[in-house]
Amino acid sequence: MNHAYPVFTKEAECQDCYKCVRHCPVKAIRVRDGHAAVIPEMCVACGKCVEVCPVKAKQIRNDSGRARFLLAEKIPVYLSLAPSWVSEFRNVTLPQMVLAAKMLGFAGVSETALGAQIVSSYAAEKLQNLPGGVYLSTACPTAVDFIRRYLPEQTCHFTPVGSPLLTHCRMLRDTFGENIRIIFAGPCIGKKNESDRNKDLLNLALTFQELRTMFQERGIVPEKLTPNKDDAAVPYVAEEGALYPVEGGMNDTIRFQCSRRDVHYVVASGIKEIRRTLEKFNFSDEKHVIFVELLACHGGCVHGPAAGRGMPGLSERMQVEDNTSFPDSPVKRQTSGNIEMTFPPDIPPEEAPESELHDILGALRSIGKTTPEDELNCDGCGYDSCRNFARALLTGHAEPSMCVSYLKKQAQKKANALLRSISSGVVITDRNLQIIECNRNFAKLFGEDTLDAFDASPGLAGADLRRILPFYQLFEAALRSGSDIRRDSIRVGKRMFNVNVFIIEPGETVGAVIFDVTNTELRRELIAARARQVIDKNLATVQEIACQLGEHMADTELLLRSIADDYADEKDLLPEDETVSNANGKTLENITGE
Repeated sequence: MNHAYPVFTKEAECQDCYKCVRHCPVKAIRVRDGHAAVIPEMCVACGKCVEVCPVKAKQIRNDSGRARFLLAEKIPVYLSLAPSWVSEFRNVTLPQMVLAAKMLGFAGVSETALGAQIVSSYAAEKLQNLPGGVYLSTACPTAVDFIRRYLPEQTCHFTPVGSPLLTHCRMLRDTFGENIRIIFAGPCIGKKNESDRNKDLLNLALTFQELRTMFQERGIVPEKLTPNKDDAAVPYVAEEGALYPVEGGMNDTIRFQCSRRDVHYVVASGIKEIRRTLEKFNFSDEKHVIFVELLACHGGCVHGPAAGRGMPGLSERMQVEDNTSFPDSPVKRQTSGNIEMTFPPDIPPEEAPESELHDILGALRSIGKTTPEDELNCDGCGYDSCRNFARALLTGHAEPSMCVSYLKKQAQKKANALLRSISSGVVITDRNLQIIECNRNFAKLFGEDTLDAFDASPGLAGADLRRILPFYQLFEAALRSGSDIRRDSIRVGKRMFNVNVFIIEPGETVGAVIFDVTNTELRRELIAARARQVIDKNLATVQEIACQLGEHMADTELLLRSIADDYADEKDLLPEDETVSNANGKTLENITGE
């Protein structure tokens, strides 16, 4: 995570979808361990990755804390307000914006469009006497960085003037002195790079969202403020320069200032369009005077990566045009300071030597692409061709897992290995009970014909399950119910099967694992039968013993009762005061008692 660069990745949020790689026009993304990070040396801060990231893992560096620090100092701080503010802050007037900024602590607000007017005047003057050739604008820092890094041979065609923002900063310092601070606010990420590289002119660059957040934290609602006559833009209000944030706006202002009528004005909007327009153009043979307005964002700055998305494009353009006024006649705009700048090439360093053909072929082989037919060029990895992806592998910017077809093949190989190694039969079918995949053990379970068909067409893809399985109704029931079904023993003729039908995709795809449990079930039934025989025999024995015990108990009871009755009868025959003694002198009562 590189918080120092204007764009960084929150790794914990990154979902390895590679959408940023697909949309980055210069492939300035490095993927490691499934996380995509920006490569500052290659990035041009176009903001595409920020726009397309579905989980907001790509973030813009927040500089509002640094802005508060500057505003807390005693040195005056001026706000350079991008002309696209009219499409961002709806229903807000310029005096209201000035007052809102002053409430934050700014000494004043000045329109960046003033710098744009000076740049247009400078370019118009140069075009008056230039020979045939192509001349490139330098108003958009992102477009300038793209050409410096990816079309470096064309940097000599730049008009040697600073951007409208840096020109505006020069103008403010010429007007209010060098001992001031300047903070820019606009819809552009590239301006943060411009600020980082030109601290002597521009102290800080904020996005409109950062400025809006600062208003909210202080409870400032610009559209509800009531400004007075002192709440005006300094040193004066912009005119034609306010048209810069829309596509063709710069050309219109130069055309207004330039009296030469044979100049061809061209607009290239978007990084891919800039590449397409300039990459194969033969600059040396051009006899016309061509001025190319370069814009990194389609439609202009009103569609910048840090701009709001609450309005349609035409409405944004019309708001800007309604806020623009041209003077009655051309006016030479200038400032006392030097606004000229040069833009040398800035080629990204090579992380690895230029790959030889065999290195690329080796990288392709590592992702299972051994023939030209394997090179699908599907763009799923984010690169427009498999060979460019192979180059990214060699430079360490990509990982094999980014290739969807490679992952699919790897998954298929693993699935096939598992299917082959499973001892039971496995089959997968679609909702029409057409086989998608099965293993050889499944074919073995259901006869020689099925096995022969499998050997002829491994997997039996497209075969009708109903012609193979007599219990296909289980699959239909699972598809209807959306629930797994288990049957421990299904008898088919003299064979028994254990069947587990499971849902893969409800209503669409089901699979089953089938065991032949015929031998197991027969042994189980034999054991159960023998157990029943033993139980029956034991039960008979127990019953017999019980019966015999019952008879013996009955005989014993009868004998004891008879003896007891006999003794009772003899006792009743004796006189009450006489007793009969035996030879041992014991009475009859004692004898009978014993």
